[in-house]
Amino acid sequence: MLIKNARTFTLAPPQLKKTNLRIVGSKIAAERQSLAPLKNEEVIDLEGRLVLPGFVNAHTHLYSSLSRGMPMPSSPPRTFEEILKNIWWKLDVALDEEATYYSALLGAIEALKCGTTTLIDHHASPSSIKGSLDLIKKALTQVGLRGVLCYEVTDRGGKKKRDEGLAENERFIEENTTDESCRGYVGAHAAFTLSDESLNLCGALAVKHNTGVHIHVAEDLCEVKDAKGNYDATVVDRLARHDVLTNKSILAHCVHLSPREFETIRDKQCWLVHNPRSNMNNRVGYVPIHQFGEKLALSTDGFPTDMLEEAKFAFLKQRDSRTNDNVNFASLITGGHRLISNIFGKKFGTLEKGATADLVVMNYREPTPINKDNLLGHYLFGLRSSMVESAMVGGKWVMKDRKILGVDENEVFARSRQQAKKLWRRMAK
Repeated sequence: MLIKNARTFTLAPPQLKKTNLRIVGSKIAAERQSLAPLKNEEVIDLEGRLVLPGFVNAHTHLYSSLSRGMPMPSSPPRTFEEILKNIWWKLDVALDEEATYYSALLGAIEALKCGTTTLIDHHASPSSIKGSLDLIKKALTQVGLRGVLCYEVTDRGGKKKRDEGLAENERFIEENTTDESCRGYVGAHAAFTLSDESLNLCGALAVKHNTGVHIHVAEDLCEVKDAKGNYDATVVDRLARHDVLTNKSILAHCVHLSPREFETIRDKQCWLVHNPRSNMNNRVGYVPIHQFGEKLALSTDGFPTDMLEEAKFAFLKQRDSRTNDNVNFASLITGGHRLISNIFGKKFGTLEKGATADLVVMNYREPTPINKDNLLGHYLFGLRSSMVESAMVGGKWVMKDRKILGVDENEVFARSRQQAKKLWRRMAK
């Protein structure tokens, strides 16, 4: 396939180029203005539209897709722990196979409409653990997205449920080691719901399979108090003792860590993931993202996967906080590409020769001059997800003219509404 008259737009490094792209298989085989069509080559003229690398959501919960508009507790939760116990832990235990599948399918459709081509998901369904990751993979495959999946191990349901979660992670990791579009990770909820024994099992499983642990870290002060009161340690010290902190591990939130803990994490070369909308919604505090170092990424933590909107929230929240301005937002926005490059062993986040052909086409009529020096300004204050017209994953179009190929969206949304009603009734019980 030859894509003509594109304007490729990347933030790391900042580049805006009028060029053509040749796609062969799953990769960009050539990139330059002088490319001429080959015999029998499909030619697509973009007429100057922007082409960006497909967006990456580095930490999300697809199981929350059916929560929108659900009845809230009669007494509004006052603390983060009450939010978990009275809302999310009631929802996840009410999930069955159908609800898990339609949550993932709905979330994947909405993600693709926003230009997101890779989801790093953190799943929990305590009443339906075995095979749950296969259901999510099935949904992502149906829509055409790339995924990195794990099951959330926790002690909340006792050792039997904990061990089922560990087994689900291990099975999925082993069955997807060489999959081109889906990989497995070791999932863990958060240290304050895990004993030292359970943390050790998670760390050992990740070491055994040469992968990372995907875990919430210090999202709320309750976890800091738990580590100090019950283990006479910091949150990071607990994780370090059990091989959870490795250069492949994904640490979400990191709101309430000390400078020394951040230094330890940077030394261990973990990935740190920022979730601004979720942190604001749960009122857990502002994240000192200037402490994250170079291995940082952006995510939605279960909010709809609109990465353009998440970037705007991250930028404006940081500005409003009046804290350290030394934050590289281009690096934060593009960190997900570096993360999945590490996981899949391929090149993402660039539109140069040899890169994986995960890309989005946007119809942006810029009202002011655009060049490599002001790309971030246009990204934050100009681009919107409604401008995403088409998307490609691994060299294949998965959405054209805002129509997802091979998916009846009306039917999915109708069934999702039915599943939501059933889920909410189970939650009420």
